[in-house]
Amino acid sequence: MTADEHERYAFRLQVAPDRLDEYARRHAEVWPEMLQALHDSGWHGYSLFAAPDGLLVGYVEAESLAAAQAAMAETDVNARWQASMAEFFTSLDGTPPDEGFELLTQVFNLETQLGLPGGGRRAAPTTTTTTRSTPASPTTSDTTTTEETS
Repeated sequence: MTADEHERYAFRLQVAPDRLDEYARRHAEVWPEMLQALHDSGWHGYSLFAAPDGLLVGYVEAESLAAAQAAMAETDVNARWQASMAEFFTSLDGTPPDEGFELLTQVFNLETQLGLPGGGRRAAPTTTTTTRSTPASPTTSDTTTTEETS
């Protein structure tokens, strides 16, 4: 599996509704070392979405969520972050938030059903070199970088 072929994962947790504003404030200023650890551990496209009732839905792409979680579990910053976030969640019974979420099952993906390469993920830029003749110069090379979008 290449870096562009990550699996998609979605999960849910429940934040206490009366704590949602503070939870959002803390996520507006995530510790730089936590951000770097997530990136280095293979978390890509990671996003969190919250509903007014405290429903929290997360989305992440990784080669393996289990491997990405295991890599984070080995970092000191993750232990500190999870301990600082645990107070916001309901029904975790002492389980760290990054281990206590419920994975959701993907039931539809537009790009996959359309058969687009990479399941609709952005492809790496491709470089194309074309050679053409002009009256002033027998051979001219142009290099063009294009990027596919979904």
